[in-house]
Amino acid sequence: MTKPYLSPDDLPSFKTTQISEILLTQLEEATKNSFYLACDKIVKIVLSSCHWYFKIQSGILTLVLVCHDINSYQNVMTTVPHLAEKLKRFANKAQISISSPINNGIPWVMSIDEPYPDEE
Repeated sequence: MTKPYLSPDDLPSFKTTQISEILLTQLEEATKNSFYLACDKIVKIVLSSCHWYFKIQSGILTLVLVCHDINSYQNVMTTVPHLAEKLKRFANKAQISISSPINNGIPWVMSIDEPYPDEE
């Protein structure tokens, strides 16, 4: 598949692209701080047991959780419904990506619009 050709005049300038990346990073960080403040004490403890951050790509907000041990992975998985409900406050289109310490870290990704398996 080939890329459509755009003339240099139709592309954003390097400076515009740089500023957009900086603003996007600031938005991700502000979202992380606000999300953390919106969580209850137990969820904050669960979040502190793993590496987590927000990523915005193609207009979709993704909560990325990287679990380094099986206990933190199990705790995170039990809080998925709560995390999904909190995410709905921040974006219409969002997903949760959880990487486990097994399966070579291949993430499990769920849209907040999908029902959680235990809720069916």
